[in-house]
Amino acid sequence: MIAGVVGDPLFAAFLTFTLVFVATPGATTAVVVRNSLDGGRRAGLFAALGAAVANATHATLAGVAGAALLAVWPGALDAVRLAGGGFLGYLGLRGLWALRMQGAAPIAMPTMANPASHHRSFVEGLTVNLLGPLILTFYLAVVPTFMRPSWPRSAYLLFAGCHVAMAFACHSAWVLALHQMRAVVQRQGPRRALGLAASLAMLVLAARVLLR
Repeated sequence: MIAGVVGDPLFAAFLTFTLVFVATPGATTAVVVRNSLDGGRRAGLFAALGAAVANATHATLAGVAGAALLAVWPGALDAVRLAGGGFLGYLGLRGLWALRMQGAAPIAMPTMANPASHHRSFVEGLTVNLLGPLILTFYLAVVPTFMRPSWPRSAYLLFAGCHVAMAFACHSAWVLALHQMRAVVQRQGPRRALGLAASLAMLVLAARVLLR
C-alpha cells in the first residue's frame, strides 16, 4: 500500500508544497542562524535537531489526539501562539542585548565543543517550534488534504517523516552555508549585520504572531 502512496500524484504534490513550506525562512530559521553565529556549526545543528524533535512531537500530537484536543480546548492554538510570540520576542531582545554588549574586536567562530551552549541551542530550537502553532496547524489542516481516505494509517507516518526530514535538511543547509562562509562571518561587520538581521527578524515575527 505504501508503494501506491509514493507513486500517487497527490504525494508528489505534498512533497512540493512541503518543500516550499520548509524552505521559506521563518522563526526557526532565525533561531538556527542566531545559534550558528553564537556557537558555530555544532550549535546551529543542535538548534536544527531541537526543531526536528519539536516537529516530530507536533506530528505525534496531531496524529494521536490533535483534533480531540481542539474540540475540548478550542483556545489551545491561541495559547500556543501567545507563548510562542513571547518566546520569540525574548530571543530577539536577548540577541540585540548581546550585540550591544559585544566589544569592537573581531570575534572568531568557536572551535571548541561547548556542551552547555549546545544544550541551550537544542532547547531554543525545540521550544520555538513547540510554541509555533503553524506546525500543529500544518498537521491538523494541511496534511489531511493531501491524503486519500483509502490510504492506510501508515501513510500519515510517511508524510510526517518527509516533513521532519525536509525541515531538518533545510535548517542544516543554513548552518552549513554559514560554516562555509566562516571567513566572512568571523569578521565583526558581517557577523554583527547577520546577528542584527536575525534578532530583528525574531522581533518582527513575534509582533506578527502576537498581534494576529
